[in-house]
Amino acid sequence: MAGGLVALLDDVAVLARAAAASIDDIGAGAAKAGAKAAGVVVDDAAVTPQYVRSLAAERELPIIKRIALGSLRNKFFIILPAMLLLSQFVPWLLTPILMLGGAYLCYEGAEKVWAKISHHDAHGAGEEKVQDETTLVSGAVRTDLILSAEIMVISLNEVINEAFWSRLAILAVVAVVITVMVYGVVALIVKMDDAGLRLSQRSGAVATFGRGLVRAMPVVLTVLTVVGTAAMLWVGGHILLLGTNELNLHFLYDAVHHVEVAAHDSTGALGGLVGWLVNTVASAILGLIVGALVVLVMTLTLHRRKSKPAAATAAATTRTEGTIPAQPSRAAQRRDDPADRAPRG
Repeated sequence: MAGGLVALLDDVAVLARAAAASIDDIGAGAAKAGAKAAGVVVDDAAVTPQYVRSLAAERELPIIKRIALGSLRNKFFIILPAMLLLSQFVPWLLTPILMLGGAYLCYEGAEKVWAKISHHDAHGAGEEKVQDETTLVSGAVRTDLILSAEIMVISLNEVINEAFWSRLAILAVVAVVITVMVYGVVALIVKMDDAGLRLSQRSGAVATFGRGLVRAMPVVLTVLTVVGTAAMLWVGGHILLLGTNELNLHFLYDAVHHVEVAAHDSTGALGGLVGWLVNTVASAILGLIVGALVVLVMTLTLHRRKSKPAAATAAATTRTEGTIPAQPSRAAQRRDDPADRAPRG
């Protein structure tokens, strides 16, 4: 009896050691995968604050929470199952799907650039309007879907040789950690002005620092908006650049790589940074070109078709409400004329 109990405890200890080793492997795999996706994480953190710029202060954190929950739903209910199934059965589909997402990011970035240059909504709505929270969250979650897909694909590529269940565990850990990190940073960024306001109500150097923080935050958010737009173009263009190379269309990738290597070799100790900048700028230019083409196509097709019924509806509503009164008919004018109502002799 005692010998059986000892054997059972020994088996439990072996299983515990195996589980601990497995957890260590998952942690190491998640750290490796997350490190490779760090660049896209920065992009995600830069893009998100622009969605809450026009909101009341008390609505910022609830909206960020809704976007974060939407991001988790994206990762666990759409991206993670799709990536695992595709990588298991039809891995060749991953690149084209990711390139479609990259093209969408290019479109979003180029649309924002066009709206800034032309000083009107790129969708053709003649005046600026405040989006309701549901529309705002939906737009943020759609953008997050592409960025999260890029993060998960990069992470998947780092653990592609692991067993299926190990891949699942590692990617699940990456999904949770990155979501918490990104939206935690976003929450800190958008609430820094409130913290500065509270500090400004104290005395001495603390109050001075608080006032400086309050004054700096609009500039910080504006910079983040610019960085977020640039990040969309950079990430989208980089996805397309790598995708074309994986689809055996090497000319773009080879051209950028040649310039990148030349810049790296000619700048000495700064070669790594300069080479990265060359690749980043080239990816952003490609993203801007592709995004501009998509904006042009969308403007000439989908947006134009939408604008015509909207204009007709607005004109009908205006006429009905009496802003532009309808002209009475000639018969009505004759009936209303006092001379017509006078008795005829």
